[in-house]
Amino acid sequence: MDLRFVTRTIHAYLDYPVALSLMAAPFLLQLGSSNPLAFWLALVTGGAAFLLTLFTDHQLGVFRVLPYSFHLAVDLAVGIAFVLAPSLFGFTGIDAWYYWINGAAVLLVVSLHKPEIETSVSAAHT
Repeated sequence: MDLRFVTRTIHAYLDYPVALSLMAAPFLLQLGSSNPLAFWLALVTGGAAFLLTLFTDHQLGVFRVLPYSFHLAVDLAVGIAFVLAPSLFGFTGIDAWYYWINGAAVLLVVSLHKPEIETSVSAAHT
């Protein structure tokens, strides 16, 4: 039984709220108590995630120039970076938990991505 259910459409609808929450969380949670980088890493990642979503070729992409597979690869890299950030940068307390939880959530969404069946135009007409 395949548990992967996160389609391109579901992912697209998650992207903007996640990006905005990454930009708001440093202020709301007062991140940066263990290291100022904890504040800035979330804020910058949120801005980058918003731009990535604008340029991704999916339902809510505005410019649609970046392949969805590239978007997933970036998400995977961010998830790994977030999980490792507390150890790499000495984040403790809320700073560490924020990155561990968000990193795990991103990795979970990426791992639950449902691969799309690609059909060629010529195969669709036969």
